[in-house]
Amino acid sequence: MNFKEEYETKREQIEEILKEYLPPQEGYQKIIMEAMEYSLMAGGKRLRPMLMAETFRLFGGTGNVIRPFMAAIEMIHTYSLVHDDLPAMDNDEYRRGRKTTHVVYGEDMGILAGDALLNYAFETACRAFDQAPEQSARIGQALKILSEKAGIYGMIGGQVVDVKESGHKVSGEVLEFIYRLKTGALIESSMMIGAVLAGAGGDEIKRIEQAARKIGMAFQIQDDILDVTGTTETLGKPVHSDEKNEKMTYVVWKGLEESREAVKSMTEEALEDLAELRTEDEFLVQLLRSLVYREK
Repeated sequence: MNFKEEYETKREQIEEILKEYLPPQEGYQKIIMEAMEYSLMAGGKRLRPMLMAETFRLFGGTGNVIRPFMAAIEMIHTYSLVHDDLPAMDNDEYRRGRKTTHVVYGEDMGILAGDALLNYAFETACRAFDQAPEQSARIGQALKILSEKAGIYGMIGGQVVDVKESGHKVSGEVLEFIYRLKTGALIESSMMIGAVLAGAGGDEIKRIEQAARKIGMAFQIQDDILDVTGTTETLGKPVHSDEKNEKMTYVVWKGLEESREAVKSMTEEALEDLAELRTEDEFLVQLLRSLVYREK
């Protein structure tokens, strides 16, 4: 099986996991379940749960304990996109080629759908205790990582600085801080949780975090590049939105060519970090390359 076929097979498996963990659409509040499903099942690469699963396998992980966390990380990622698209934030009307959640359900339900996905992500992750009660210590450690990387010292913290500094000329240090937290934190979380649940040691988890941090930076820089060079038809969302919102980006800071060089060097360094681990996963290597060298 070639990489594209294997990737698509794994992506379809993740789609089924997400459907499995969505709440049933019932009760007086069922509109929020509908909005959650609309947001979560809008497609996408499913890279975070895929990275989690592949890192789990890298360290010899087996069983279903990883499945609730795979669903949870995608719920958290999706909630961040739902809120990012709101009028108070980027005010985008399209994502992944279709109308954003707040456009379909209204701004109020858009806010609540994001809130619901975030909270339900932790309800879902906690179901791992039912899957593997004998692994409670690992599950607890994974929940700690999930909480920290999604919170004020992770993704939310990066988003706060990004919003606060919108329209301002920030230093490279601040820009890298934003990228490391806003984008990188969930990628770090995904790969670290996969390692933790598989029983990796402390030094190995640190190595995974280090590699994932570089991948997260490269991913966000590539996103900046695509915002300049891509098209709405290719990306499924508006281009030049950073320019419209007067956002400082890596491309604005360093220029297009130097940004491309940064993507390449960070990716190669991350792959070198992974190569020093005790096992190899050719699919994971190809996945990371496809992640940062993507064209959409």
